[in-house]
Amino acid sequence: MRTRMTPGRAAGRTSGGTSGGAPGKAPRRTATLAASAAAVLTVPALAAVPAAPAAAAPGAPNPDCRTSNAIQQTMRGGGVWRMCWHTTSTAGLVLEDVSFQPKGEAKPITVLKSAKLAQIHVAYDNAVAEYEDLTEMTLGDYPEPLRGKDCPGGTLKKIPRIDDESDEPRHKMVNGLCVTTAERGFAYHGNSGDVGETANKKDAEQGQDLVLYTVNSAGYYHYINQWNFSDDGTITPKAGATGNLSPDDFDASDSKGWPVGKGGAKDRAVSHHHNIFWRLNFAPDGAPGRVEQYDTKHTGSKDGIPTYDTSRTKVAKEKGGDTNPKTARWWRVVSKKGKNADGHARSWELVHHNPRKYAGRPFTKYDVYFTQYKKNEQYASGNNDFGQGRPAHLGKFLNGEQLGHPITWVNVGFHHIARDEDQTPMPVHWQGFSVAPRDVTAMSPLTPERLQKPRYNGKPQYPDE
Repeated sequence: MRTRMTPGRAAGRTSGGTSGGAPGKAPRRTATLAASAAAVLTVPALAAVPAAPAAAAPGAPNPDCRTSNAIQQTMRGGGVWRMCWHTTSTAGLVLEDVSFQPKGEAKPITVLKSAKLAQIHVAYDNAVAEYEDLTEMTLGDYPEPLRGKDCPGGTLKKIPRIDDESDEPRHKMVNGLCVTTAERGFAYHGNSGDVGETANKKDAEQGQDLVLYTVNSAGYYHYINQWNFSDDGTITPKAGATGNLSPDDFDASDSKGWPVGKGGAKDRAVSHHHNIFWRLNFAPDGAPGRVEQYDTKHTGSKDGIPTYDTSRTKVAKEKGGDTNPKTARWWRVVSKKGKNADGHARSWELVHHNPRKYAGRPFTKYDVYFTQYKKNEQYASGNNDFGQGRPAHLGKFLNGEQLGHPITWVNVGFHHIARDEDQTPMPVHWQGFSVAPRDVTAMSPLTPERLQKPRYNGKPQYPDE
């Protein structure tokens, strides 16, 4: 069975089995769900150990981490990322007080108060089983120990893991968090003559990311919980699913899977959905922001060429929405007090699409949710496992409240139809989105210093004009 167990006691709800095509999960000992809830809600420091900051910027202060877990990285382009971290039994890696200080800015610019996974919901096409890997399987209790080669060029930090060898549920510390940097490809490529520089130069640089990740297991699956922080201020949360197809996932009788292995008459891996949610508590410039939605619509034509208009809608009350390719819809969280050097309000844009959304549950109905902050609304589903009176899922969080302190929830679906190449171990398939800076700085923080002049900001001023 997939359910993790304490000696003689189930950890919360059980579901599924190992017969009739039910997706199997290797049984494990773990703390009860109530104990896991306590670790999450009242003792966050249980899952945290002191960590030395990575490549600290000279003279810059560490983030104010209550658990003393600080990460501070000066990027090759001159910007500095700062944040705190800890882990919990459910969400695993949790980031707090995330800020970015672009090169040339006098002080850090706060982006996020907190950020974490909010659920990995797995539903099988044959309706035999459905799982909530954070709240039901306590995903955060099971980080895989990482080796040096699993964290190239980086530093491994110790995090807690349930000790399967112990007769009593307890944690042991393993090297489970990797903090490293990675190349991300071109940051930019252009010719300065196009904007009026007399001596035309080709400007091209490769970009760099600060990368944090853990690998957590839920039975036969291993999930990579990864956060990329780019040198231009972009944040990219993503989750990779790997591990192995469950030996109990094969059932040819219900025609709900794909033939895997020789022939195909009897070995069909059951198809299933991975619906992954993130919870983002934005704090642009240190305070809750306001939410805006943008839609672009076809409005007519001019000389036979289509024309389009983009409109803005202020999201004042709790709302769920879809990315909607027909209107190229997107959202941003806007600072209520911070402006860039051009006088434009700083904001952070959701760059997101969800082409394989699962429609089977009310909490998967929308691609993005904006809800008013409540301490007891922490998980996209299974939220009511952690105390009476808590709403069960995102669908019940929406009740029309004013957004004084908006929480952003992002839903990304994937329909896993197995293939021969998924054997074995399974190649990683990724789900994620990005949070991009919009008007955070007057020009890109990576713009060469010689071009950071008023004549290149806005409409270029050419020498002969």
